[in-house]
Amino acid sequence: MARALTNRVISLILGGGRGTRLYPLTKSRSKPAVPIGGKYRLIDIPISNCIHSGLNRIYVVTQFNSMSLHQHIVNSYKFDMFGGGFVEILAAQQTMEHESWYQGTADAVRRNVPYFDRNDCDLVLILSGDQLYRMDFGEMIARHRETQAQVTIAALPVDEEAATGCGIMKIDDQNKVTFFLEKPKTPETLAQVRSNPVDLARLGVTSDKPYLASMGIYLFDRQLLVELLKSTTAMDFGKEIFPELIRGGRYDLRIYPFQGYWEDIGTVGAFHQANIELTLPNPPFRFIENDRAIFTRPRFLPCSLLSGVTVSNSLISDGCVIGEGSVIENSVIGVRAVIGRDVVIRNSYIMGNDSFEPQDLKAKRLASGEPTLGIGDGCVIEKAIIDKNPRIGRNVHLINVKGEIDAEENAYGMIRDGVVVVPKFTLIPDNTRV
Repeated sequence: MARALTNRVISLILGGGRGTRLYPLTKSRSKPAVPIGGKYRLIDIPISNCIHSGLNRIYVVTQFNSMSLHQHIVNSYKFDMFGGGFVEILAAQQTMEHESWYQGTADAVRRNVPYFDRNDCDLVLILSGDQLYRMDFGEMIARHRETQAQVTIAALPVDEEAATGCGIMKIDDQNKVTFFLEKPKTPETLAQVRSNPVDLARLGVTSDKPYLASMGIYLFDRQLLVELLKSTTAMDFGKEIFPELIRGGRYDLRIYPFQGYWEDIGTVGAFHQANIELTLPNPPFRFIENDRAIFTRPRFLPCSLLSGVTVSNSLISDGCVIGEGSVIENSVIGVRAVIGRDVVIRNSYIMGNDSFEPQDLKAKRLASGEPTLGIGDGCVIEKAIIDKNPRIGRNVHLINVKGEIDAEENAYGMIRDGVVVVPKFTLIPDNTRV
């Protein structure tokens, strides 16, 4: 896409709220900082999409547990002084006008108007920081300019079940958005936003899914966005601003249809599934793409060492040490993971470690009988997420034997959406059954 279309665009990536549905993965980090795919963070997805689309002026708006996100961005994204690009954090802060936390998506953008209300910016692209997808925003920008829209919303065809959890739009025969309803639940409200197959075909949408869901990706004319935010106290785009713009009939809202892979990583179940799907022979999303790679923090790690290990349909990141006799199936193993002998790991995501354990500390722990960094000999782990820097002893079983959907948090973790989740820095003694 010609740079002339993208060099007057500023991107805002919203870091989200407390991330309660992803807890305990968000216990000490924000949602965009959650590791995915063994060596990436969720924030790497929208930033990489921006960079590949020719957008290099990027702000990340955060407010909860943002320290690790700050560190990751500082260590990952650096632009030369001649290109004028940047990726900067806009952390929530008290000002003379505002002393509270962000109250919604629109409020988060409103508080940061001074950073994009500038003469060298025509368009503002608003993105979510917790989604997995690959998109060329340049095409969306070109469509926005071609149709002379004031707002363009990326839309994904979904079925009825998915529609109840999304903002759903309906369009007219001119492809303008005429209705926007957040999370329709009843048959009556679903019928109101069900799209006509003729309208979908006109957009080039070939899916048999009859609902157009907002992907949380919005492109605004900068001047309109500033005026809207200054003239209203609305806190959320989907619940308040879009319905109001449509109700007045004075504004031109369009959709940009998208039919590729897109996953909202909003729950532990969705996060676990998205990671395990990466291990399929033909995964729905690939981090390996020659021309549209996902960027992340560069690390200088040795190759992983596997001694007599059986591995099938799994991803093994750099710097791992996996002991003899271990079996790894349908799993993702993160950077610097240490896994003992005769360990069985199935359908799980082991996030790895932030650093290698010093030898003197490891010797001291071994001498005292404490678990060392990593996963001890003889462990069995199934359908689990083991967060970073665990110290799991020998012969520990982490299996949801009872098939529980959710279970209360204890000293070793919890069960969410049927997945066993072990938080960061958790110590589990030898022979524990969870």
